[in-house]
Amino acid sequence: MAGMIRRRPAGQTSGEDIVVEAAWLYYHDGLNQTEVAEKLGVSRATVVNYLQEAREKGFIRTTLSHDVFLGHRHGIELQSRFALEAAYILPDGDDGDGEAFSRVVRGAANWLPTLLAPGDVIGVAWGQTVYAMADAVERSRMPDLTIVQLVGSMATPYGFTAELCSALLARRLGANCINLHAPAILSDPELAARLRAEPILSAQLEALGRCNKVVFAAGSCREDSHIVSSGVASLGDLAAYRQAGARGVLCGRFVDGGGRPVRGPLDERMIGIELERMNGYEMAMLVSVGEEKVEPMLSVLRGGYVTHLVTDVATASAILQLDDDSGGQP
Repeated sequence: MAGMIRRRPAGQTSGEDIVVEAAWLYYHDGLNQTEVAEKLGVSRATVVNYLQEAREKGFIRTTLSHDVFLGHRHGIELQSRFALEAAYILPDGDDGDGEAFSRVVRGAANWLPTLLAPGDVIGVAWGQTVYAMADAVERSRMPDLTIVQLVGSMATPYGFTAELCSALLARRLGANCINLHAPAILSDPELAARLRAEPILSAQLEALGRCNKVVFAAGSCREDSHIVSSGVASLGDLAAYRQAGARGVLCGRFVDGGGRPVRGPLDERMIGIELERMNGYEMAMLVSVGEEKVEPMLSVLRGGYVTHLVTDVATASAILQLDDDSGGQP
């Protein structure tokens, strides 16, 4: 009969075949676990194990309608207050095991591909959030996509280097990748200027101007922040920027409470996109979550760098509260 699945006895079915069949019966045909067990001639506990294996091997893709997350009242308020095109607000998770972080990066990973189109040139920042989001993006292939690294390389101890963030997202999306073959920070401004003038790096930096969409996280100005642990800024540098009014970090650049650039000892020594070029994109997605990110996220939002926001309910609420407490003033 056309469309009928021909089933061998359970004992003769290969391990992966029966896992796929159990997943099909449960997720596609709508059978419950007991009915699946009866169909396959196994116990209900075995079906539970099959379904778990199917999820772990990536056989199952479970998604919710994006509208569920775009209609939250905090998201609507953030849209209105900061002139966003959309805010994707995930339910709160248990911070004890990193659930909040995981939910937000997976939400961003699910949403991002729906915002892309053939011909896009996507600038990608660096950090744990961006790396985890890139890693969670489902493999796909959209024609004529290019991923561009926005910030030079750094000796991060965590593994999520800038070039790895951009290369990983490019692999997930089947896109071309343009990396910056230079350190994020150099020892003196003259050396940085000479390096920017080198033809290979000059061409790579020129590609930053072709970006029409960008993805980034907001960095904090705390002493344990990634900009310090990666070696981009020393504690002395951080103190100097904080004294000058810095409240957040965007693509390695410091901003004050209103999102304005804060100049300091690193700017002329840095290789990467400048804040003046971080406005006017078709899409500028900010992905961040957590109490320590509230102040820098508010700074970046006030600066007008964001068109699309991904975070959770608790962080969104805290951003709105902090903005209320300051009367909307930096």
